[in-house]
Formats: sequence, structure tokens, C-alpha cells
Amino acid sequence: QVQLVESGGGLVQAGGSLRLSCAASGRTFSRRVMGWFRQAPGKEREFVAAINWSGGSTYYADSVKGRFTISRDNAKNTIYLQMNSLKAEDTAVYYCAARSVWSERIALSPAEYEYWGQGTQVTVSS
Repeated sequence: QVQLVESGGGLVQAGGSLRLSCAASGRTFSRRVMGWFRQAPGKEREFVAAINWSGGSTYYADSVKGRFTISRDNAKNTIYLQMNSLKAEDTAVYYCAARSVWSERIALSPAEYEYWGQGTQVTVSS
């Protein structure tokens, strides 16, 4: 079992920055591909970014490429999402997710992630 707890959300003006954190329980964190997703009201959950177990490989949605950075600290069982140049359309609940320890590839579909956090609200005012 893996428990994921997100933090760092809040209200920010357009053009501002936030850093989200996701703390994971368990001893298998360092072996898992991790991802960030978001869901705006009335919309489906969408992929934002993902990182492989070592941090050496990352992937981003086109909508956030160049503005967001995903990273991880395996010693702290934590992943991060640094969000810069925020836009009103980035407003959503942001979730972190973990893949199975047997899945080594980065995945873009929410269905391929095994564990989810409760989410943290990010609101960007224009």
C-alpha cells in the first residue's frame, strides 16, 4: 500500500508561481513512476507531468511544457511540481499518483496509475 498526500496548493495571481509537494508512505516509493494530474470543474482528469523512478526521465503535457517542472527526492519520499507563469486555465485540483512497482514506463493515462492522493486546489486569478 502507498499513501500519497499533496500540499502546496492555494490562490495565486496570473503570472505567479506555486510549488506542490506530494509525500508518499512506504518503502517502494523510489521504485515507482510518479505523475501529476489535474481536474477542473466539469472536465476530465488530465495528465500534467510524470517522472521515472530515478528522476532521469520526465514528460510533460504540451500545455505546461516550459512552465512546470516535476522532480523527486527519493530520500524524502517526495515529488514536487514547480509551477511558474501560472495562467487562469491552470486552475484545477491537482493530484499526484503512483504507478505499480512493476511498471517502469512513464504513462499518460490516469487508468495506468495505481495509487492517488486526495488532491490540492490550485486557483489562479486573472
